[in-house]
Amino acid sequence: MTTIVFFEPDGTRREVEANPGESLMEVAVRHGVEGVDADCGGVCACATCHGHIDPAFFGRLLAMNDTEDAMLELVEDQRAANSRLLCQIQVGPELDGIVIKLPGVRR
Repeated sequence: MTTIVFFEPDGTRREVEANPGESLMEVAVRHGVEGVDADCGGVCACATCHGHIDPAFFGRLLAMNDTEDAMLELVEDQRAANSRLLCQIQVGPELDGIVIKLPGVRR
């Protein structure tokens, strides 16, 4: 199992376990993490699984594709250099301990 740490929009810290091969969006939905709506079900068509990835882990991710980049334009006011759509990131051992802040986190 891989440990994922989410900070929900109100600042609540949620540490959850993830299975290899799941997307970070699937992990968040399965654990009821607030701030991940996943309206499109994970097909990179809505940007409701937008998160800010801890810079220490950002370089471990596969590169963003053009579709994800275009979808992130929908959240331009909350987009940052470390923004990603959680549906596009697959869990693997290299992500153990990753920290994801969901938009609205004040910490």
